[in-house]
Amino acid sequence: MFQRSIRQKIVGIAAGLIVLAVITSALSMFMAARVGHLLDELSNRYVLAYGDLARANVRSLERGLAVRQMTIAKMANPPDEASYAAHLKIFQSVNPEVDREAQAARKQIAAIIDDTSTPSDNAALGRLDDRIDTAVNDLRQRLDEQDAILLKQLDARNFDEARSTLATADALRAEFDHKIDGIRADMLSQVHASAATVIRGQRQAIWISAIVTGIAAVLGFVFAMMVGSGITGPVLRLLEGARQVEAGRLDGSISVTTRDEIGQLSAAFNRMIERLRQNQRVRETFGRYIDPRIAERLLGEPAAAAAEGQRRMMTVMFCDMKGFTALSEGVTPQGLVKIMNRYLSTMSEPIHTHRGVIDKYIGDGIMAYWGPPFVEDAEQAKCACSAAIDMIGHLSSLRKELPELLGVRAIAANCDLRIGIATGETLVGSIGSEYMMSFTVMGDTVNFAARLETANKAYGSRCLISEATAKICAADFALREIDRVVVTGQSRQQTIYEIMGRKDDLSPQQKLVCAHYAAGLTAYRAQRWDEAEAAFAAALEAVPEDGPSIALLARVAKLKQNPPAAKWDGSWHIEYK
Repeated sequence: MFQRSIRQKIVGIAAGLIVLAVITSALSMFMAARVGHLLDELSNRYVLAYGDLARANVRSLERGLAVRQMTIAKMANPPDEASYAAHLKIFQSVNPEVDREAQAARKQIAAIIDDTSTPSDNAALGRLDDRIDTAVNDLRQRLDEQDAILLKQLDARNFDEARSTLATADALRAEFDHKIDGIRADMLSQVHASAATVIRGQRQAIWISAIVTGIAAVLGFVFAMMVGSGITGPVLRLLEGARQVEAGRLDGSISVTTRDEIGQLSAAFNRMIERLRQNQRVRETFGRYIDPRIAERLLGEPAAAAAEGQRRMMTVMFCDMKGFTALSEGVTPQGLVKIMNRYLSTMSEPIHTHRGVIDKYIGDGIMAYWGPPFVEDAEQAKCACSAAIDMIGHLSSLRKELPELLGVRAIAANCDLRIGIATGETLVGSIGSEYMMSFTVMGDTVNFAARLETANKAYGSRCLISEATAKICAADFALREIDRVVVTGQSRQQTIYEIMGRKDDLSPQQKLVCAHYAAGLTAYRAQRWDEAEAAFAAALEAVPEDGPSIALLARVAKLKQNPPAAKWDGSWHIEYK
């Protein structure tokens, strides 16, 4: 059975469930029909019989009232013949209705007794029928005789005898009504008993349906488990194998236990795993030297396409450890390796977090870039600036960890960062020779980012960015214009900025130093040296260790003694490389 095709297994499960569903539905319909039959007897026989008896009682009262009205009309002086005739008509019309209602009740009771399919109390119903027959045939006959005598006495105006006859008729009528009331009370008990039977049958039907449905569900589940195990077992093994592959574990394979489509799929899956093992070995080799995203891109493209260069708008970052030389002089080689590994790991984490690609480690320096296809054009500069802020934020924890790595209380040099970020057009592609290739970025933007990282030395800053980067990030980050510079290797002046923090996240002192520095920079470019000195001095009062203010204040002092040429444009040449 378990060697059949999946289609046959599924059809077998469906057929078994359909059979169980039909059995359950048939039993439910039978129980519902039985309850419906009991309910039909209650509403169309018991209730109707009780109603007939009630109407017979009412008609008897109407008949007695008509007799009294007739007596009053005859005894009036003069006699009220019109009223007498009207009530006589009522008396004559009501009289047969009492018998008809009583006979209708007996007919319904007889129908209940004859229906052997319902659990009624036939003995009690038979006694009720006898009592109705006695009341109608005996009491009604004597009451009719007394009423006939009374009518004759009223016509003869023999009122004394009529009063006596009326009293006798009233007594017979009271006895008749009493018997009918008793019969009605007993009939009401039978109605209640029948209603209780209906409710009991309904509950029984619900419970039986629930039990049968539960049994059918259990049988269906067992049947489905028995048949489906031949499907789910191999599928689960195949699923577990797929999860192992998804987790990167390609050292196993799955056993083939069936000959159906899943068995064929399992065999194909094992062959696929073998192919993936081969590809994984290649990816692992690439992944140790370049970013995994680049490895995936190179492996997914033809060799010729991967080697072609493309011009794209990219954001490039250079990061360097300040004080590395002094730190390395007093540390053992083993300690230096620990420091470098911790430093590079700590600074690389924000770059990865913000989707940057680490191009290379250059000693204690890091080169990274952002741009398509790894980061969208609109997000690349923002991601780079966010990474820079987080890298600076990790400095305090890194400074605490370094002495612990070396097993000392403190280290001689205090590490810091210098970061340069530039955005612009770059050449992206696999660059190198027939012996070695590197997927990297090249161009003026890359050189400018490297110069900005070095320019931090001149300005005493941590993170300088280009004007193109600043334009993209101005809405999300608090920036300060630092200077207009011309770096080595370029002739065009460019405005550079410092990242102060995220937007609306500056302290009052930072806001104050930005305002004073901006005023000093304006005066500096207009060659108003005294005003510039005052503004930069005010900036230092707000933040005493502000590097750019210290650098510009020293520059103003030199220019004040040796003023620039008349055509000076306010730019500064940086000779650092």
